[in-house]
Amino acid sequence: MEPVLLEKDGHIGWLTLNRPEKRNALSLELMDDMLDKLNLVAQDQDVRVVVIKGNGPVFCAGHDLREMVGTDYDIHHFHKIFSKCAEMMQTLYSLPQPVIAQVHGVATAAGCQLVAACDLVIAETGAQFATPGVKIGLFCSTPAVPLVRVIGRRKAMEMLLSGRFVTAEEAERFGLVNRIVAPDRLAEQTRNWALEMAQYSRYTLAFGKETFYKQIDMDDKSASNFATNAMVMNCFAEDAQEGMLAFLEKREPVWKDR
Repeated sequence: MEPVLLEKDGHIGWLTLNRPEKRNALSLELMDDMLDKLNLVAQDQDVRVVVIKGNGPVFCAGHDLREMVGTDYDIHHFHKIFSKCAEMMQTLYSLPQPVIAQVHGVATAAGCQLVAACDLVIAETGAQFATPGVKIGLFCSTPAVPLVRVIGRRKAMEMLLSGRFVTAEEAERFGLVNRIVAPDRLAEQTRNWALEMAQYSRYTLAFGKETFYKQIDMDDKSASNFATNAMVMNCFAEDAQEGMLAFLEKREPVWKDR
């Protein structure tokens, strides 16, 4: 059974964590497979939006602790696990397509990290989020990296130090979740949201995502200068010229994705 399933639905690529019996824990095998599938998606010119979801009762319960307990492991083994995880999360940022996390059940520890590393998040009303490593003596230092950048220092530290579960409603207030929907509408609403973005130029989506993440940690002046230059260069793109002309001519644009 493949640890990660890849399916295409028009311009949407669906990546499904497929270890339901292990609560979709991020084993080394799963992370390797996810990286392979992400690389395939990145090169697929037909995919404009990516959705990550989980098979079974939960989205993702974090790392597979069975790969982390015992006396047979050395420092290289643990370094491999967390380096592989960091590579997977960074790949989400560099992926040319926007990535939506479709969350049901729980997303804990590295599973919460995965949610925070996605560009957008939609969750069912009963979804819960936590970084509970502190409860087992393993502070969630790596999940903290995207988490603090999404929800800020105070709320991130609250989650990290308490380890408590945060409801979907709280997560939305924190800024971790964009939208909350009823469980029976989660798949439908996720697809509709993805389709809303998938109607746009793949080039423009990729250009915008890359520009957004490059400027986000700059100081205001540097970010403004960077964004100004980005807008200038964007104007020369075929799809930008086509989009502006189509707007003026009151017609639908025909994208060339360049």
